[in-house]
Amino acid sequence: MTPIDLRSDTVTRPTPAMREAMARADVGDDVYGEDPTVNLLQEEVAGLLGKKAALFVPSGTMANQVSLGVLTRPGDEIVCDAGAHCISFESGALAALWGVQARTIAAERGLLEPAAVEAAIRPAGDVYPRTRVVALENTHNRGGGAIYPLERVRALGELARARGLSLHLDGARLWNACAATGVAPADYAREATTVSVCLSKGLGAPAGSLVAGARELVAEARRLRKRLGGGMRQAGILAAAGLHALRHHRARLPEDHANARHLADGLTELGGLLPLPVETNLVFVAFTGRSAAELSARLAREGVLANPEGSRPDLLRLVTHMDVSRADVDEALVRIGRVLRGA
Repeated sequence: MTPIDLRSDTVTRPTPAMREAMARADVGDDVYGEDPTVNLLQEEVAGLLGKKAALFVPSGTMANQVSLGVLTRPGDEIVCDAGAHCISFESGALAALWGVQARTIAAERGLLEPAAVEAAIRPAGDVYPRTRVVALENTHNRGGGAIYPLERVRALGELARARGLSLHLDGARLWNACAATGVAPADYAREATTVSVCLSKGLGAPAGSLVAGARELVAEARRLRKRLGGGMRQAGILAAAGLHALRHHRARLPEDHANARHLADGLTELGGLLPLPVETNLVFVAFTGRSAAELSARLAREGVLANPEGSRPDLLRLVTHMDVSRADVDEALVRIGRVLRGA
C-alpha cells in the first residue's frame, strides 16, 4: 500500500527537473558572498517582494528569528497572535536567542485586528517592556491556512508606522495567499519591515527560506545568520532548487487548494466537522468523540499520514501539496472511511 502523506507540505520530494537544476547549479562560497546561484535567488526574491535585498537561510524558523533578532533588543516585546508560528513552533527561540517576550492576542483564525493590536502596545514607562514589533503570519497555520485581507495588512502597517513599530510578515505560505487571492507578493510585503518566505513548503524545494527588507537590515540579518550557524558554503545547489520552485511551481498552487476543498468535502460526508474554513491547502477536521492521536495512528496503519493539531485533542490537520494528486485524495478518503467504519 503506497502511503498518502498529508502531514505537511514540507514532505515533498524534488521533481526530476528540480534535481537537474540542482546538478547544473553554478556555485561558490556563499559565506564570502560568492555563490552566483544564491545571489540570483536573493535578487529574484527581493524583486518579487518589492524589497531592496534578501538573504537565503536554511529554514523558516531561522528566517523568522533573524528577522525578529534584527528588529529587537533584549527586554523588548513583540505583539502577535497567540498561535503564531514564531512563538508556538520555534522552540522558544524568541526568548532564548534574543531575550524578547511576546504579548499575544487571541485573534479569530489568527488574523490580528488593528484595534486589538493598538490596545496591546505598551505605554511608555520604566516599568514596561518596549513594544517593538507587530508580527503577522500569512497564511496563518493554526488559523487553518487563513489569508489576511490586503486591506487589513495595510491598516496594520499604517498603525505600526504611526506608533513607531516595525512590522514582520511571516510569509512561509505567502505564495499560497497570493495564489488564492491574486494579490502580488510585493503588495502583501509592502507594509512589512521584514518579510520571510519559504521555498520548502508548497513550492516543493528540499530546503530554504529567505528574509527580505532594506539593505541595512538584511546585512544585519546576514550577521545573525552566521551567529546561528546558518552560513552555508556552496549553497547554490539548494538555491537552484529554490529558483526552479519559484519559476515553475507557484502557478500550480491553486491545484493544491482545489484538492484541499475536495478533501474537506469528502471528510464532511464521512461525518467530519470542519471548525475552520478551507481557504488554501490546509484542512482541519474533527470527528466527534475521537482522539486525534488515536485516529492518526489508525490512519497511519491504513497508509494515510496526518498529524494531530495540538490546539485541541480531537483535531487533525491534513495538508495537500504537489506530491498529492486528486486521485490520491480520493483514495485517502476511501481509507479514512474504512478506518472510521471499522472503529
